[in-house]
Amino acid sequence: MLEKFINRIEYDSYEDFKTNYAVTCSEDFNFATHVIDEWARTEPNRRALVWCNDEGESREFTFGEISELSKKAASYLVSLGIGKGDMVVTILRRRPEMWITAVALHRIGAVLIPANYQLAAKDLIYRFNSAHAKMVIAAEDEWIIKQVEDAAAQCPSVKNLLLVGGKREGWLDYREGIANAKPDYVVNPDIKLTDPMLLYFTSGTSGMPKMVVHNYRYPLGHIVTAKYWQQVVDGGLHLTNADSGWAKFAWGLIYGQWISGTALLGYDQGNKFSAAKFLDVIRTFKPTTVCVPGTIYRFLIVEGLKKEDFASVVHCCTAGEPLAPEIITEFKQETGLEIHEGFGQSESSVLIANFQWFKPKYGSTGKPSPVYDLAICNDDGSECGVGEVGELVVRNAKKDNPFGLLCGYYDGEKIIDHCDENGRYHTGDLAWKDEDGHIWFVGRNDDMIKCSGYRIGPFEIESVLLSHPAVKECAITGAPDPLRGQVVKASIVLHKGYEGTDELTKELQTYVKKMTAPYKYPRIVCYMDALPKTVTGKINRKAIRNE
Repeated sequence: MLEKFINRIEYDSYEDFKTNYAVTCSEDFNFATHVIDEWARTEPNRRALVWCNDEGESREFTFGEISELSKKAASYLVSLGIGKGDMVVTILRRRPEMWITAVALHRIGAVLIPANYQLAAKDLIYRFNSAHAKMVIAAEDEWIIKQVEDAAAQCPSVKNLLLVGGKREGWLDYREGIANAKPDYVVNPDIKLTDPMLLYFTSGTSGMPKMVVHNYRYPLGHIVTAKYWQQVVDGGLHLTNADSGWAKFAWGLIYGQWISGTALLGYDQGNKFSAAKFLDVIRTFKPTTVCVPGTIYRFLIVEGLKKEDFASVVHCCTAGEPLAPEIITEFKQETGLEIHEGFGQSESSVLIANFQWFKPKYGSTGKPSPVYDLAICNDDGSECGVGEVGELVVRNAKKDNPFGLLCGYYDGEKIIDHCDENGRYHTGDLAWKDEDGHIWFVGRNDDMIKCSGYRIGPFEIESVLLSHPAVKECAITGAPDPLRGQVVKASIVLHKGYEGTDELTKELQTYVKKMTAPYKYPRIVCYMDALPKTVTGKINRKAIRNE
């Protein structure tokens, strides 16, 4: 399969890889037909997905089954009025229907909008209305159902609610609809490579979440992610721990992996992560490659993992948060495996990674992917010297239209450009490069918080807290945490008549959990007489972080 889309598979060195790697595809490339249906044609019984959950249920799907089920799902969705360009939100956790639906929507030309299962009604109202969502497909989870129903009542664009598993008033039975449909919908012939395929809401720090748009070229960008960073095994089994609502799902649980010929281990875990259960899944299903956030490696070490637990694993990766060198060292001592860091965004495929041709430097994110011309730049656009901190910039964003990079941001009416006047894409992330070309991540040049692999923007939490009658002013920042990397910290100025007691702290934390995704709640709350401000009157977050 790989040879259909890249000029070479093997490379002698990183320099060879960086210079000569190239992606090619036809103008009618569609992941559904050129990957899924092609596997189904040539090797219909090849294992595609191994699904399991915490209740002991498990099931395997072949590429032949994924192809047929996605065609049936496409037929059913089209019968409900879904067509090219329509926006469809999925809140499916890691149900098998997530993979089936993604492929089905790619067939139709509808835009897939994955959403995290922890989002509250307030979050969903913004997303449904901003994207003009026409349909919501959700898992049979009472929390999800309640939030979707509350949100949809205020979102006139939403025409149908589809439920996976069971029947409920006001919802269509998605599984029943797929089962009764004909597998005769192959692909919409009007789809172009430049058409929108996937939309992610990504947390912002100066406003509400932005809408990141990827087109039909995007899956091919993840060949580097899967084959050369995660080093997935043809015929193997890959495990990435990510909810389907996060871009990490696209990074590790569908596109590059299936193109590279590995099956996926879709572990549909419960609401609370359990290191013991996670280890049991690895022992039972024996993945060959693993990619999880640094926090999970920490939890597994604390749980007491042994070398035999990872006996089936040949390669380990991490992304989403900086990983302390001592964790990498301790994990290698226990398992004999090195953790290879990588870095990227919802807007991209892997930008920087520790590839196979050089030894990782613990704490470094590695070297640039061959599809991106990356530079570390000063504010004036000039390139930084060795050891100098600057912003990571993709210089060939407009010139080469790299496979894997977003095609723009959706503003509710049209897709707007993601490049500056010089055709460059600004990541907003700070880093420096050493004398060997390894890149070391420093952090955002804004105030993004990364907690246990989650990307959290302060604006959404602040807007919730400010709606509480006790809160006059607040600022959300990240505070260092040895286990989670960072935790959310709320610095609050109270209205007169309120006191910063333990009881109020608990009340505010509970309030945030109810009003937005629970993982965003502030684990640290401090009360201040006044928030530090800049000369222009803006909250000085740097001063708060340095307190």
